[in-house]
Amino acid sequence: MGGYAKIPILNVIDEYSRECLAARVDRKLTHHDVLDVLTKLFIQRGVPVHIRSDNGAEFTAKRVRSWLSNLQIKPLFIEPGSPWENGYIESFNGKMRDELLNREIFYTLKEAEILIEMWRKEYNTIRPHSALGYRPPVPAAIMIPTTQLQLVGLT
Repeated sequence: MGGYAKIPILNVIDEYSRECLAARVDRKLTHHDVLDVLTKLFIQRGVPVHIRSDNGAEFTAKRVRSWLSNLQIKPLFIEPGSPWENGYIESFNGKMRDELLNREIFYTLKEAEILIEMWRKEYNTIRPHSALGYRPPVPAAIMIPTTQLQLVGLT
């Protein structure tokens, strides 16, 4: 496949926690893929109040807009040429590009899916984020600061 420019990736980021909730990889992504990914996330996580996206055809399709409306989800579309309006996903996409996609050549779609999912899990559970006090969005282990521990002596 020869690099990331030839494979589209649908990334879904939680703006509050910075967690990457999904990274769908396919040869072509359509509104059906958007609906599939969002349906799974809504079942797992609940229905959000807003969804922010660019104005790509897969996000503005009538079926997607109708589906979101039926669920009372307000779409927040990014103005074309205004990536700063979607800073979290732009930052995430840049990190994915720098840390993974620019360093790999994917020979198959399956290889791309596996390596991107591995990177997504590391990003969520291990990789420190400066905006989160150098902690990952979903730490693999919860560490309690020692100042909060109370030791009880045995008598």
